[in-house]
Amino acid sequence: MNKKICIIDDEVHIRALIEQTLEDLEDDHDVELISAADGGEGLEAIRTEHPGVVFLDVMMPVMNGYQVAKAVREDPALADVVIVLLTAKGQEADRRQGLEAGADRYVTKPFDPDEVLNIATEVLGLE
Repeated sequence: MNKKICIIDDEVHIRALIEQTLEDLEDDHDVELISAADGGEGLEAIRTEHPGVVFLDVMMPVMNGYQVAKAVREDPALADVVIVLLTAKGQEADRRQGLEAGADRYVTKPFDPDEVLNIATEVLGLE
């Protein structure tokens, strides 16, 4: 499994919080953190870096999270990338739309940083 984590969120403080949550993985497990500020930049980072897991916001400029997830799922070379939607959109219809777009997991904001760390640790096999 690729030990890269991609964080895609247009809110700089959310990206910083996720990075801070996962920084111990950088030091302890040689995990690389990659960040992007919008869906277009994020999709390009996923295609270039092929991360093991992506934490992806839904409401963003350029491309929303659903569009990014769908684009990743349409690329057979990225079939093993785990997509975690991390969003304020907490309705069941939103969750269903996210999973239909190709997300593997759906976490609502405000999120528990420990949950994000646990997901990354589990997906990357770092336990």
